[in-house]
Amino acid sequence: MSNLQARAMRRVPTEPERLLWARLRDRRLGGYKFRRQHPIGAFVADFACLERRLIVEAEGGQHVESEYDAFRSEWLHAQGWRVIRFWNNEVRENPNGVAEAILLVLQGREASK
Repeated sequence: MSNLQARAMRRVPTEPERLLWARLRDRRLGGYKFRRQHPIGAFVADFACLERRLIVEAEGGQHVESEYDAFRSEWLHAQGWRVIRFWNNEVRENPNGVAEAILLVLQGREASK
């Protein structure tokens, strides 16, 4: 996906993306730098921490059991990225808790599921 398409996506974020970005931007989360709507190959990650090769996705209902998302995640994993996903309602209802979960992953201290 081109940088122009990613830039267009940054102009119209979803509410969960805005809530997450408020916590991730400007190194607000543990000093880690995130990029928003970052192109990686043919895909655009909602949020990417290049330093830790971590992608954070805010997902809506259209992503339930999505074969495309599974293919995308496999490709990203093969490129050395880790992908974590949060449902939009999780982000809306508990944005600080989601941010804490992301920080635990960044620090390698995430709870096992």
